[in-house]
Amino acid sequence: MSSILIKNGAIVDRGAIRHGDLLIRNGRIERIGGIIDSPADQEIVAEGRFVMPGIIDDQVHFRDPGLTHKADLYTEPRAAVAGGVTSFMEMPNTKPPALTQALLEEKYAAAAQKSLANYSFFMGASNDNLDEVLRTNGRDVCGVKAFMGSSTGNMLVDAPATLEALFSNVPLLIATHCEDEATVRRNEALWRERYGEDVPMSEHPHIRSVEACLLSSSFAVELARKHNTRLHILHISTEEELALLRNDIPLEQKRITSEVCVHHLYFNSDDYARFGSQIKCNPAVKAPRHQQALLPALLDNRLDIIATDHAPHTWEEKQYSYFGAPSGVPLVQHSLNIMLEFYHQGRISMERIVEKMCHAPAQCFQIEQRGFLQEGYWADVVILDPDREWTVTPDNIYYKCGWSPLLGHTFRGMVEASIVSGHLAYQNGRFFEGKKGGRMLFERE
Repeated sequence: MSSILIKNGAIVDRGAIRHGDLLIRNGRIERIGGIIDSPADQEIVAEGRFVMPGIIDDQVHFRDPGLTHKADLYTEPRAAVAGGVTSFMEMPNTKPPALTQALLEEKYAAAAQKSLANYSFFMGASNDNLDEVLRTNGRDVCGVKAFMGSSTGNMLVDAPATLEALFSNVPLLIATHCEDEATVRRNEALWRERYGEDVPMSEHPHIRSVEACLLSSSFAVELARKHNTRLHILHISTEEELALLRNDIPLEQKRITSEVCVHHLYFNSDDYARFGSQIKCNPAVKAPRHQQALLPALLDNRLDIIATDHAPHTWEEKQYSYFGAPSGVPLVQHSLNIMLEFYHQGRISMERIVEKMCHAPAQCFQIEQRGFLQEGYWADVVILDPDREWTVTPDNIYYKCGWSPLLGHTFRGMVEASIVSGHLAYQNGRFFEGKKGGRMLFERE
């Protein structure tokens, strides 16, 4: 494998920024800090740039297999790497859903052939596959995903006996989508009576309501506390749910953790007037008071991780009326840029961005030798110009779906290079696909 010497960058890691060099050899970080005079196959001058760990996105939907007209395990990892995301964890609600060990391994085999980024895949839970779930190997699978709310395919887990069995028997991390199905269905019926099939998109947060989120999240927390389950609540979107979460102990000691997604930090319900179905997602983008509560909760550690829930659909699908337009937003290429807007506004430091997008996912999921810039660790490294301005155009959107609600927006800050397991995978608009990403491993007892 080639060696790479990164010279004179502002190295962001473990809550500090220091200037120096970083040497990569045989896929790993060999030396870091100070002046490194060592021969290397490639040298990258990073003066005036941040050098940070690669982002780990713990929640994406890459639609492969079965929905590859929207996205796949080739296109979306490329988009991720262009945005500084060097590792991802992908969800099981594909077609067929990953509800057996055989189907799960087929996804891993596909990623090994296609993915430019490092990867892991959640095992899916349903109402009738507990035996398969219990066969999951925690050494090389990130966790188990339970949809406590409606989703694609046979993925809704709503039977109380099933949930009790899941939370009491599964030793791995259980990641939950929390929206109470009965509440959502009741709201859908009420809004259909009011509007027929032509419900305004702005009503989405009333249908996928605060109450639906809080009921389901509260139930998940209750089960986790009862059985001492390792629970990770995905995409917290309401102010009310924050009361369920602790910030009085270190992340490594938490049995219940949570994430916030960039779209819930960036958009609020006032934005439906401009973006309509482009920002329709589950759980919904909600009223400004919820958006305003989320960033402070991230900074005080009630919320542990920043993710995307990257969920692409075709532009044509998004043009349907309310009940026909699918929920989901493509975001994995632009999550760092969204957070850099908050950085430039003085609302979050670069050190905290790295903590919440790189360190915390590695700690939360106990990922082996990733998420930090440390000698001996895998070299997942991003070089970022924090001040270079660029505009999102159709030519630089790498999602297979080809669109983004950020189209036309000018960002300040650009990823110049992404190194994946020691391989320079992306640099200044060019992809280098001679080596694929690797399967992540996990350090668990």
